[in-house]
Amino acid sequence: MENVTILLKKGGDKALAESFSNKIESRILDAEGDGLTVVFDSKGVSLSGYNLTYQGDFEGMLRRVTDGRLLHEMLSKATKTDAENPKAIDATAGMGEDAFIIAANGYDITLHEQNPVIALLLKDAIRRAKRQPALKDIANRMHVVEGDSVKLLSNRLDSVDLVYLDPMFPGRQKSGLIGKKLQLIQKMESPCSEENELFDSAIQAGPKKIVVKRPLKAPFLAGKKPNYSLEGKAIRYDCYTY
Repeated sequence: MENVTILLKKGGDKALAESFSNKIESRILDAEGDGLTVVFDSKGVSLSGYNLTYQGDFEGMLRRVTDGRLLHEMLSKATKTDAENPKAIDATAGMGEDAFIIAANGYDITLHEQNPVIALLLKDAIRRAKRQPALKDIANRMHVVEGDSVKLLSNRLDSVDLVYLDPMFPGRQKSGLIGKKLQLIQKMESPCSEENELFDSAIQAGPKKIVVKRPLKAPFLAGKKPNYSLEGKAIRYDCYTY
């Protein structure tokens, strides 16, 4: 992870800034650093650097899950279920866009994120979404757990209906991290180097289904052939049922 500095502005959550400062062992400064800076202000938490600023926001996702559009989302088709109160894990959460779609499908979803800065931004985005009437029902079904997914999945005791995986693939940008502002997030993530371990730990969690997001022409994750795939123009969802 690239080194980051912390900036507390007027209206920012001082207690949260100090807690985060202790976690990553970085001092709170009076101005932005030369590289990446986590900014706490009255609007929440954001990431700045290289003349760019990014703050997680699910409001722009509403158009994808309202007015019947959710049914046409390929991810929605890949994760649909008839189970009552289904539970899911997004083991590669990033900024939670895909988890939002899954939560909109009725899942109570746990989001795993290992990077402390991304986890902080994600938690802040969910916290703010819970304040918005149009988003709160979906956001209330999203729960962030910070840590290594391989360990978290392997040690999980509760049953789960779905495990979703979207590991970064070498040489490509993860879906949702393409815009210039989101390049800041990408500086903090690395391509997945533990594909076999990640997939094996997902199986150990005992889900009814594993869904893996891949570039259209990419090989299967960990070389494991799915039961079926849903293909779009640039990506596909490989579906493994158990």
